[in-house]
Amino acid sequence: MNPLHNPGLAPFGRFPSISAAPSMNLLRRALTGGLLLSASALAVAQTAGAGAPAAPTLPRWEAGALGLLVSQQAYPGANQQVQRALLLPYIVYRGEVLRADRGTAGLRALQSDAFELDIGASAALGSSSRSLDARRGMPDLGTLVELGPRLRWTLHRAPDGSRWRLDLPLRSVHDLSDGLQRRGTAFEPELKWQGLVGGQWFVNTGLSAVVVDRSLAQTFYGVTPAQATVSRPAYSAKAGLLTWRMAGAVGWRLSPNWNAFTYARVDSVSGAANEASPLVRQTTGVSAGLGVSYVWQRSALPGVD
Repeated sequence: MNPLHNPGLAPFGRFPSISAAPSMNLLRRALTGGLLLSASALAVAQTAGAGAPAAPTLPRWEAGALGLLVSQQAYPGANQQVQRALLLPYIVYRGEVLRADRGTAGLRALQSDAFELDIGASAALGSSSRSLDARRGMPDLGTLVELGPRLRWTLHRAPDGSRWRLDLPLRSVHDLSDGLQRRGTAFEPELKWQGLVGGQWFVNTGLSAVVVDRSLAQTFYGVTPAQATVSRPAYSAKAGLLTWRMAGAVGWRLSPNWNAFTYARVDSVSGAANEASPLVRQTTGVSAGLGVSYVWQRSALPGVD
């Protein structure tokens, strides 16, 4: 779970002198975070193209491109938005064990009718502190990579293919912009509903709580004495609830190779462990995006659900 992560669209939804190093760093952030930032919404569009969430017609692999316009809260509690326009390649693989689909990439360790256990990775874009009034003069929020297990429990599957599911991901969070230094641990239980509405609109909704340890909370909300100012007093962050999150996405098929999707997410730090941090400037924030995906090549073999 990454607080800046996409929606989904992963769990932290974030965005973030001319020299070769900064340029490569920006490119790396766009390619890693950008792809996974929109992974959940892209999964909605891909499944919409198949017709129903339980349909067995999704191909084993796909390769294509994704275009996305997004306005996202810089981090939960921020009072500033970050806007991005992204055009990125993507690859999806739906194997029995190896998976790169629906928000994460990794290995499926166990699957039954009701339960699925996988070990995977996801990521979220960082934000430059120079563009955020609350964090000016502080370190940037880097591109965060999350690694760890996730248990998926299908609570109910209806005859029309719609389903209720509980996702329980536990992730170790690392900063890609700082040599994969470990930043802490995150847990994001999420109740989800997925289904086909009106015969053509695939809808994906979720309600979750993002819980983090003290180390990761300090990354987002801590202020050291050296970083303190008149309007930003020193603050030591606490472990606990980072944000409440409600998200939704809608995907629909434009043609056999073109899909469209839109998503929105609301984050609230009301009652969160670090609501009193001086870096929290508002309680509730909204992120939203609109995109299209194009399938360039696909496998003739069916994917494994």
